Amino acid sequence: MEKKQKMSLWALSSVPLVMTLGNSMLIPVLPKIEKQLGITGFKVSMIITVYSIFAILLIPIAGYLSDKWGRKKVIIPSLLIAGLGGVLTGWASWKMENPFLWIIIGRIIQGIGSAGAMPVVIPCVGDMFKDEKEVSCGLGLVETSNTFGKVLSPILGSVLASIVWFLPFFAIPILCAIAIIFISIFVKQPKQKKKQKVKSVKKFLRSIRKILKRNGRWLYTIFILGAIIMFILFGMLFYLSSILENRYQIHGVMKGLVLAIPLAALSFTSYVTGKKIGDQKTIMKRCIYIGFIIVSLSFLIPLFSKNIFLLILNLILCGIGIGLSLPSLDSLVTEGIEKEERGTITSLYSSLRFVGVAAGPPTFAYLMKGPDNYMMILSLILGIVGAFIAIKYINPKEEDQDLLPQKHVKT
Repeated sequence: MEKKQKMSLWALSSVPLVMTLGNSMLIPVLPKIEKQLGITGFKVSMIITVYSIFAILLIPIAGYLSDKWGRKKVIIPSLLIAGLGGVLTGWASWKMENPFLWIIIGRIIQGIGSAGAMPVVIPCVGDMFKDEKEVSCGLGLVETSNTFGKVLSPILGSVLASIVWFLPFFAIPILCAIAIIFISIFVKQPKQKKKQKVKSVKKFLRSIRKILKRNGRWLYTIFILGAIIMFILFGMLFYLSSILENRYQIHGVMKGLVLAIPLAALSFTSYVTGKKIGDQKTIMKRCIYIGFIIVSLSFLIPLFSKNIFLLILNLILCGIGIGLSLPSLDSLVTEGIEKEERGTITSLYSSLRFVGVAAGPPTFAYLMKGPDNYMMILSLILGIVGAFIAIKYINPKEEDQDLLPQKHVKT
């Protein structure tokens, strides 16, 4: 890997870090926002959910535009939009007596911006390298940056909120500005050998249907697995954030540190997995289904004991399982699609991941009205389902005929 490519990769990795901080940083602050604004747990979960819903709707469009205009031309304006959303949420929280509606509007704007930021980074990494081992390594770094953002976010969010409860909102535009500077300086648009004719929306949709028809078996599987894993992750983070404060009286920075423990396990495992899998798709499949089995097993003990130490220990196990699965899912979906269509397909994958992010907190907020075991059983079942469909529908042995057929077909 050349020095310029390494610098580009580190600059691109700042985007998932910033986007993750912009969302996950608010999770430890949600109980405080709930009390400050006098709203319900379900309402406060909408601060996460509306962000994700608008990202879900616009990510495929951002993917199409990145294929049409170039990755960098989509990422930078998207970061700018996300930053403006952060300014609005911060200003409303600071100056308004009843700011909830404007916080939601600001979060919608952030969601619109996030649609063209993190999801477009994945195909951009795929564009940078010809060697699949380097692609996997690059995606491992991006996923590690994403998960490191999740580790840092509860600590940073708790520290900022301990000063003023709405300060995390103002951190978002500052972080976006830093990422814009890095991308502008270090990331160069890959040169195309020949100018490609841009597809019309109709032809574009037709080509997507063809890709999904040809590769639907494994693509749909990866889409579903991405949604499941983010549903469990964000649902459990929301649950843990609430019970640490309400049940165990753990507040502020200490709460952020506790939330960071399982996320640190996720980040480290993700980094090691991305470095080790290379271009070996059989190992990728193995990492995916073993990861889901570990996720499922991590919810067994909490069914019988709600001891805080055992709960955190099992969430560390859950983080390891997710860290095994995510880089492998990213690599499979990126390396399996040609460059011209990579932005769109990886954006569909990112959309489904955001479905999990959007659905997790409100679902767990609703289930928290009953026994904790409802959440544990649901997560356990989803882990088993994920392992089963990974084993059944991802088959690297059929790569030439099914998994990556488009690499052998001239278009």
